[in-house]
Amino acid sequence: MGDLSQKITGFDLWHLELPVTSRRDHGIGSVEGVCEVVILRLTSEDGSYGFGEASPWSVFTGTPEATFAALNRYLRPLVVGARVSDRAAIMTRAAYAVAHCTEAKAALETALLDLAGRICAAPVWALLGGKCRDAIPLSCSIANPDFAQDIDLLARLQDDGVGIVKLKTGFKDHAFDIMRLEYLAQNCPQFSVRVDYNQGLTIEDAPNQVRDVAQFGPDFIEQPVRSHHYGMMAKLRRLTDVPLLADESVFGPEDMERAAREGICDGVSVKIMKSGGLTRGQTVARMAAAHGLSAYGGDMFEAGLAHLAGTHMIAATPEISLGCEFYQASYFLAEDILEEPFEIKNGQVIVPNGPGLGGTPDVAKLNHYAVSKAVAA
Repeated sequence: MGDLSQKITGFDLWHLELPVTSRRDHGIGSVEGVCEVVILRLTSEDGSYGFGEASPWSVFTGTPEATFAALNRYLRPLVVGARVSDRAAIMTRAAYAVAHCTEAKAALETALLDLAGRICAAPVWALLGGKCRDAIPLSCSIANPDFAQDIDLLARLQDDGVGIVKLKTGFKDHAFDIMRLEYLAQNCPQFSVRVDYNQGLTIEDAPNQVRDVAQFGPDFIEQPVRSHHYGMMAKLRRLTDVPLLADESVFGPEDMERAAREGICDGVSVKIMKSGGLTRGQTVARMAAAHGLSAYGGDMFEAGLAHLAGTHMIAATPEISLGCEFYQASYFLAEDILEEPFEIKNGQVIVPNGPGLGGTPDVAKLNHYAVSKAVAA
């Protein structure tokens, strides 16, 4: 057993711009050219290290600039000099040191867990309560405004054994959404289909358009309207028999309590970037389950490091039963940052068993793609 009483001595940051292979359109915005992430490395007295990733999106959780500043200016003083074993205390102080900035807090907790796991030679899932699954079904989003390119992606997904796709809707017009649903129904019956509006509908259009989409029988319909339209979410839930899931309406446990009380959804997307960490993500999922609601592992525009963190969370959380969306490292980024590829086999994300996160970023890649950094010489 390693020494968790040793102090954290190093706190290094990289703000990366990672090239992507195609455009992705969601209801509230698009990503094209690059996606931006912030990487944190913690080092302890014996030279052990732990990494975490923050994956913000300006229209959803926040900006990479704010994330970098939150970590570098406000959270660094809470960490350097603290003991590796002080994770709970550090995260409690972090909650009040800077408002919001959930992605920064997710990166911090991830790095603390990775560091402790490496010192103890234990996987992160063991530090979160133990493993309940060895593999997680993968869902890949269909979100290219050029649907012909997504047809090519569908063929690749089929060849790779991926069985779930999520159609991003609400970023063009209703006819475009229906056309793609018809294509999937007629040409791709091997896929389970989910639909995600990412808040793309107005409250005026939502009832009729959600009813139309529900006729295709997707697994669920996710977040049709803006996050604060709790009343409309509850109304839409009653319109069809297709489960309605909440994403942007539920960031952390505080939102989950209200969502369950007001009956706005049948399930929830759990993302460590919006919940503010892995343990808060677990709490959201368990609160949902306590109210008879389902949960799945969502993500942001992430690299493989954040995928690893989400994988460990889901591996230790039986309440997250609807699979995960950790596809970007393999199907969106031109090059991932991990030394070894994020492992997907036969359409399943494989849960790592190595110490910590079970994977490590390539520091040469971090330096290559960095647009700013705060790294000790």
